[in-house]
Amino acid sequence: MTESKSGLARGKKSSPARRTDAEDALRKWAASALSKDERLADKALRLLEEQIVTLQLPPGSMWSEAALSAKIKIGRTPVREAVQRLAADRLVVIMRRHGIMISKINIQDQLFVLEARQHLEGMIAGRAARRATPKERENLNILADAMSAAGKRGDVFDVLRYYFYSKKLLCEASRNPYAARAVASLHSLSRRFYFTYHKQFGDLSEVAELHAAQARAAARGDEKGALAASERILAHANAFTRQTVINNF
Repeated sequence: MTESKSGLARGKKSSPARRTDAEDALRKWAASALSKDERLADKALRLLEEQIVTLQLPPGSMWSEAALSAKIKIGRTPVREAVQRLAADRLVVIMRRHGIMISKINIQDQLFVLEARQHLEGMIAGRAARRATPKERENLNILADAMSAAGKRGDVFDVLRYYFYSKKLLCEASRNPYAARAVASLHSLSRRFYFTYHKQFGDLSEVAELHAAQARAAARGDEKGALAASERILAHANAFTRQTVINNF
């Protein structure tokens, strides 16, 4: 498997037009907050979350606000807000007088994550299939194509990046902010767990296709198809986690 941090700039197998569309969609979502401060906080959250997921901020490592601010080149006020949100999502632990600890990976927590996702994943995808706007359906197809292409070329960084935005868009299209908020941290924890252990399985292309199928079902308004795709995603995630326990614990 070939991995690359180069992200959106490479990949001969994918359509250049599709990649441009996906990049445009990402830029629009990253700039979707109403005020400058909110945009910076959202950007800080996105960058820190991605670095946690991809272990650039290693589990158990300690950081100060100033160090995180310097690392992502964003001021301390939006970083402070982002850290509070990451703490609520259990990705960091704020330790008084000691700093910010990146949360450790815990297999029992991952099992609880999957248990919770079992009740939310299909519902959100099904509601998105029912309620998405035409533009959201178009963007879901764009992201599905990009995710599928990234999986075929073995780029785990792009697969997880497109996974992030496809889930974000499904949550927005579901028009259920409570379910969306509940599932956001579950997806982050799942992405980090997958990134940590994926090299043992070589299933990146399969995983990308599973999530692309969910996005495509929602895009075409197929509620039953979106639910079925969600069930396949969770079945694979459960099998992945069980095998990870056998291999590593």
